[in-house]
Amino acid sequence: MSPPPATTVGARLREAREQRAIPLRQIADRTRISIVALEALERNDVKRLPGGIFTRAFVRAYAAEVGLDPDRAVQEFLAQFPQDAVLAGGPSRPIEDNEAIESDRRMADTVIRLILLSLLAGVVMYFGCR
Repeated sequence: MSPPPATTVGARLREAREQRAIPLRQIADRTRISIVALEALERNDVKRLPGGIFTRAFVRAYAAEVGLDPDRAVQEFLAQFPQDAVLAGGPSRPIEDNEAIESDRRMADTVIRLILLSLLAGVVMYFGCR
């Protein structure tokens, strides 16, 4: 009698890893994901994961390493943790206005030029008055 199929994404990832006798350390080395994060994935402990696109990337990389379909694993993860799907779709902080960034850049450029010009004028005055 075979054991029942794993019901969570983390359990399926762990089961696939164990069936292939792949040590967690090997997956960590190949994916550059910490063992702590990989263990959290296996336990479905999303509070210990970074969230958003990072967690989806972790699921994708882990699934690929153990021979599972990465896209399907991510879809199952998002179905299992819809709150992460909502957070993953939007930015964690407001997107800055490109015009405001360019304006700040121009202002910084102007300030730097004024400082350099002032230094140059100071040097000319110092050496010119001697």
